[in-house]
Amino acid sequence: MTEPAAQPDLEVRPLLKSEYADWLPLWQGYQTFYGVTISDGDTNTAWSRFHDPSEAMFVLGAFVNGKLTGIVQFLYHRSTWTAGDYCYLQDLFTSEDARGKGVARALIEAVYRRAEDDGCSRVYWLTQEGNSVARVLYDKVASASGFVQYRKLISPLTPKD
Repeated sequence: MTEPAAQPDLEVRPLLKSEYADWLPLWQGYQTFYGVTISDGDTNTAWSRFHDPSEAMFVLGAFVNGKLTGIVQFLYHRSTWTAGDYCYLQDLFTSEDARGKGVARALIEAVYRRAEDDGCSRVYWLTQEGNSVARVLYDKVASASGFVQYRKLISPLTPKD
């Protein structure tokens, strides 16, 4: 089954600083999905960075009929492998009613366009192995790298029980 093409009434664009109240429920939904709690302070820091032109962090929103139904957050960083920056698609989330309607694909493709326009040489992201629904789409729009992530948390993220 292929994900349908993006809806004609779908608009993907950078979120405005004034759209925090619309973004926050999706950001909280993302955290719930992954079973983490990100502090209000860190949430506010991220939101500020998205709107600071000196930061290489960005947020796009997908609007269907004017309603925010999905978000994607990404950042650029240097690489030792290429002269162009890499684009790390860090967070992608859509509301329940937007799933299977092309919203996630439209957000990913918007990141691809933005990264290419900005001279990045790669877009990449991580997902949980068990995120099978999303992985059906990811397998269509990118290639799995075959790498396994290792990490040691230095700063506290509070997992939900």
